[in-house]
Amino acid sequence: MTAMVLPARTNGPGAPAVVIRGVSKSFPGVNALIDVSVDILQGEIHCWIGENGAGKSTLIKILAGAQSRDSGLIKLDNRDVALSSPTDAMHEGLSFILQELSVVDGITVADNILLGHEVRRGPEIRRAPSNARAAELLKTIGFGYLSPAAKVGDLSTAEKQAVMVARALHLEARVVFLDETTSTLDADEVSRLFDVMRTLRDKGTSVVFVTHRLQEVMQVADRVTVFKDGQVVQTLLRSEVSESLMVRLMVGREISNFFPPKDRTAGSVVLAARGVGTVGVRDLTLDLRSGEVLGIAGLVGSGRTEALRALFGIDRIRAGTLEVAGQLISLRGIRDAIGRGIAMVPEDRRSQGIIALRSVEENLTITWTDQERSRGWRRKALEITSRFVSELRVRTPSLRQPIGLLSGGNQQKVIVARWLAVQPRVLLLDEPTRGIDVGARAEIYRLIDKLAREGLAVVVVSSDLPEILGLSDRIVVMKDGTVAGELPGTASEEDVVALAMSHGGNAS
Repeated sequence: MTAMVLPARTNGPGAPAVVIRGVSKSFPGVNALIDVSVDILQGEIHCWIGENGAGKSTLIKILAGAQSRDSGLIKLDNRDVALSSPTDAMHEGLSFILQELSVVDGITVADNILLGHEVRRGPEIRRAPSNARAAELLKTIGFGYLSPAAKVGDLSTAEKQAVMVARALHLEARVVFLDETTSTLDADEVSRLFDVMRTLRDKGTSVVFVTHRLQEVMQVADRVTVFKDGQVVQTLLRSEVSESLMVRLMVGREISNFFPPKDRTAGSVVLAARGVGTVGVRDLTLDLRSGEVLGIAGLVGSGRTEALRALFGIDRIRAGTLEVAGQLISLRGIRDAIGRGIAMVPEDRRSQGIIALRSVEENLTITWTDQERSRGWRRKALEITSRFVSELRVRTPSLRQPIGLLSGGNQQKVIVARWLAVQPRVLLLDEPTRGIDVGARAEIYRLIDKLAREGLAVVVVSSDLPEILGLSDRIVVMKDGTVAGELPGTASEEDVVALAMSHGGNAS
């Protein structure tokens, strides 16, 4: 076996595994990190929190050897380390599991776990001991049911993360960094990941967990370090942690009334689905009314996103009907939907919503037709972009700034503005706050409330139950591709979960 041999650990339990002192990093016009000092203790779960752009990701990239630091020291076992490449980080026992998972879908679970450090006899990989080693590692973290011979491409996101954790164990990682790894997981998968994190901690491995979900921090953290504007604000012990304190330290103020009051008045039905069936949904029946927020809840795989895809003309409707303002319509694609006043913000803004290297202005006006672009469109585009950037409080140094350089919350506001510019009747939002910090979330919530009060029919799909309950005037719960039932906005989490896991369908 060729598992990596790390320098001997000289620190006792609870001693610093990594010491970071005075680290700074600047980019043109931006001080990403300013004199950052923080310790990562051996055998702890250490949560790093902060708004988008607070410096967390920059520090992780420096520790991963993907970026250089301008100044400061990083020590492991009282040794100054350079970390000038990802190979340096790996040799020092630092392992990184990011939101964009670095697994190879086309090879087996065992090959992914042992990649580059396989059990060999000469040039040949010894399959039996390789599979046995992979099985042993997976069993250690509670995923012993996974077959080492299975193709990784057939696994769920949570299972792929488990493969990466097993790889870190094989390389004898002393610190495992998990950056926004829960954003695509359902509640059960998050719970399993937390069990894995606790297993690592109990074996003496340090875990650094970056998340925007403060409830997750409350569940799993031993210590919490708060970042703001490139600096460390404070490190809190588990006994000191509360949601209100974390919010105040992150944003510099209290966020009271996190969700706007639900005293909106619903108007007439704008869009109605009757028995709609597509490749992903069946017998979808619901009404969308002007001036209200309709939440769509359900477990992962229940058909939430597929319902929006049907309403936006992405998936071909094979059965049932759609009506806009009482008139039957036929959607042959998204152009028809846009023409009928229906707009959709997808769940993955990085791959489906933005063109990262294009400017804020180009991203905001990308839905314009050739006819709109033919009549002095450049001046008009600048005017409209300026107006929406101001109205939605998009933080950008310039309209020509590449949108990929903005924070997640500001990217999301630009995508919403793109659709508001075409004056829709219905706005479909799929996971509108995924990967967005708490301050930006509050702004997105206020924007959703404002749009509903202005007469839009707003639909929100979210895997975050408190978000659904806090925003929605009505809640449709989906299960197995159909509507399991409808609840009022005053429903409890228990009410939603009971419907989502019910045996029947179409309850009311």
